[in-house]
Amino acid sequence: MTAVAESPQVGPLLREWRERRRFSQQELSNRSTVSTRHLSRVETGRAHPTPEMILHLADNLEVPLRERNRLLLAAGYAPRYQDRAWDDASLAVVMDGLRSLLDAHLPYPALLLDDHWDVVDANAAVAALLDGCGPALVEPPINVVRLCVHPDGLAPRIANLDQWAAHLHHQVRHRAERTHDPRHRALAAEIADLRGGVPRTDPAAGGPVVTMQLRLGERTLRMFSTSAQLTTATDAALEGLHLETFLPADEETRAFFG
Repeated sequence: MTAVAESPQVGPLLREWRERRRFSQQELSNRSTVSTRHLSRVETGRAHPTPEMILHLADNLEVPLRERNRLLLAAGYAPRYQDRAWDDASLAVVMDGLRSLLDAHLPYPALLLDDHWDVVDANAAVAALLDGCGPALVEPPINVVRLCVHPDGLAPRIANLDQWAAHLHHQVRHRAERTHDPRHRALAAEIADLRGGVPRTDPAAGGPVVTMQLRLGERTLRMFSTSAQLTTATDAALEGLHLETFLPADEETRAFFG
């Protein structure tokens, strides 16, 4: 007899998300104004929630949009959130607007990244930084985290590699905690593997912000990054997009790009 895997039920999935957020039923009740009695009945499968109830609880639990669709499907409802490809015509206005921000950031580097740090687009200033990287690492999809810590990537040229790798690992681990996406956990593990262990360093060492110190010929470019994300996305693909912009941390770097 062939075993058939059971489909996940919405109640246990909601309980998993509550526990991941380290909320008690009482805390979720306070946040959502849903009684603890009803929450308990939903989580144990004794009450079947409406789509509106599922989305209300998911909103209070800050569940990513793709996972909200999974919750709805587990309860027998249709997904509510689209998950379109970047070249879908319905996303053209948004993508064009984000790409205009890349160009507006010139002469400094800027990248448009998806939720897993894969490059969706970049401005012209980025190309100069990638010279000498292994061909396999700069073939799409380019993962900028892997590119930074891999010995065939930027790692040999990053003067403060321990500090920068620790910064990246912290960012990836933090996102893994929020999304519980196995790809995020795998990326965090890959950083640790490439660095011979979980990178640890004093984040306050060296200045008021963590910089990437990249050797380029005889120069060392010092840059800090800022990250901007759409906060009004109703498309699962757009929710994970973020704009990563780099700015000079000293006058020598400013002069190089200027």
